[in-house]
Amino acid sequence: MMEIFHNLSLWALYAALALALYFGVERGIFYFSTSRSFAKLHALLAQAKGRATQQDLAQQRAVRGIPGQLMQAAKTDLAQAHTRQQLEDASEQAYIRAQRQLNQNLWVFDTVITAAPLLGLLGTILGIFDTFTALARSGISDPQGVSAGIGSALLATALGIAVALISLLVYNYFLHWVEHLVDEVKLTLLELTPVAPEAST
Repeated sequence: MMEIFHNLSLWALYAALALALYFGVERGIFYFSTSRSFAKLHALLAQAKGRATQQDLAQQRAVRGIPGQLMQAAKTDLAQAHTRQQLEDASEQAYIRAQRQLNQNLWVFDTVITAAPLLGLLGTILGIFDTFTALARSGISDPQGVSAGIGSALLATALGIAVALISLLVYNYFLHWVEHLVDEVKLTLLELTPVAPEAST
């Protein structure tokens, strides 16, 4: 019975690793495409400098993702703001929406970092418990088999630490990337936000 739970803990660790790799690829592609979209948007804004030619508008429509959403917000919510408070509220809403998308699914890495070593330790304890149970039944008649059983049990701890370490490295790298993209969001909102209207008296 303990061997079954030991194997289940190993499979759970493999599943956690697969999950971290899947979301690592997904987030990596998303952040890369978002970074390129921001670079494209900043280039368009630098070229336009207030001139809205047909070519500029066609290129701006090709900007997708979060930068495209910020442009859309500038054309609708920000452009329709009549007071300074409305303008600040619209900017804050656009910022929160962008930040939510950037932080989406990062909780998976945080969970795997915490859970993987615990699953590995649990698998090791169950494996060693199963080995000592077998020893109690048959005695130390096969030292090589006992060593193999303990080695198999320790595999869970090694796998758990490895999964957590990989997830930690990816998670920290993504956090640094998110900080950079959040700064891009703030700069873009500053560029796209019209001059704040004076508060009505």
